[in-house]
Amino acid sequence: MDFQHTIGYAKELDAQDPLKAFRNAFHIPKTNDGKEAIYFCGNSLGLQPKTTRAALEQELDDWKTLGVEGHLHAKNPWLPYHELLTANMAAIVGALPAEVVVMNTLTTNLHLMMVSFYRPTKERYKILIDWNPFPSDRYAIASQVKFHGFDPVTGIIEPQPANGSALVKEDQIIEILEQQGHEIALVLIGGVNYYSGQVYPLENITKLAKAKGCMVGFDLAHAAGNIPLQLHDIGCDFAVWCTYKYLNSGPGSLGACFIHERHHHTNLNRFAGWWGTNKATRFQMQPEFDPIPTAEAWQLSNPPILSMAAIHASLQIFAAATMAQLSQKSKALTGYLFRLLQDAAIDNISIITPADPKERGCQLSLQVKDASKKLFDGLTANGVIADWREPDVIRVAPVPLYNNFEEVWQFVQYLKQ
Repeated sequence: MDFQHTIGYAKELDAQDPLKAFRNAFHIPKTNDGKEAIYFCGNSLGLQPKTTRAALEQELDDWKTLGVEGHLHAKNPWLPYHELLTANMAAIVGALPAEVVVMNTLTTNLHLMMVSFYRPTKERYKILIDWNPFPSDRYAIASQVKFHGFDPVTGIIEPQPANGSALVKEDQIIEILEQQGHEIALVLIGGVNYYSGQVYPLENITKLAKAKGCMVGFDLAHAAGNIPLQLHDIGCDFAVWCTYKYLNSGPGSLGACFIHERHHHTNLNRFAGWWGTNKATRFQMQPEFDPIPTAEAWQLSNPPILSMAAIHASLQIFAAATMAQLSQKSKALTGYLFRLLQDAAIDNISIITPADPKERGCQLSLQVKDASKKLFDGLTANGVIADWREPDVIRVAPVPLYNNFEEVWQFVQYLKQ
């Protein structure tokens, strides 16, 4: 069917969508007049699956009736509860189950990973980051550099966009690694830049960085559940991500880690905790730490079950939908939005996210002329839930699990108005 700028065309695309039924698996926020909002904010906080309440109530009921015995006798015993999440989470990021563990929150995990993988020397102490990383990443990285006795001003390398754009080209990263790779201890970038929505070439970066002797890690907060990932095959050393954005686990929910299997049997430095020690002898309360030979060795404490129950509910939806199908729809949905915006040629906005579908995920970042929030406020008044990022960007993310083509069409009509 030829492209048309009509709502009928959008509805036809929705009718042909093999994933359209998954929208009914989520609670859609309502506007004041009772209509469903256009929720394009899954890159900040994903919507609640309808199965989440039952998953939480199951654990509350087991706690009520079993007390401490729930660790062994709950419907989903709490002692190994995190293992329920492993296979589905590994599938989302392209990892072996032994390489993935759900634990802590994102920045905590980032610090724990840098304890193990940032091992600076006087000659090699720098960290290469992406342009304009999320502030929490910058704070964590700077504090680690300072902790090891180096100056973050000289210890952090941050590429700058060329020609006044908001994008860092792959060639720029390659040039930095070629020229300064011998001084770089760690490459630590986001899989998707939170501000611009740019997807970085993770495989190429890893290959070159490893050839230069660098450790490689990724913050996948805006990538996990958004873009296809193959962490094991890429060969990065570690990755961290949260679960409350595209993975729909609820505000402030747990994060997760990937540690490549080649590190599971090494004597890396780590900050150890009880839950990372040998499961068979854990309750013998031995004084020596005996690490589990998987990513689980980086765990610190027994898991918060209520948060994990929400993650479990969401991951079951992902398992049914599959990342392959979600990625295919995402490219179509975001591509449709990109085409409509281009054709609309609205004077006071420009798209700073890459035009190439291989260099973006669900998110498009719209830069507003003169940094005026009036446009954003107008969208909000029309029932569009997006988000504003200082100084001048509206981020919109049509998520393939619960957004549709008709919403994209309506969103662009509001922009025109």
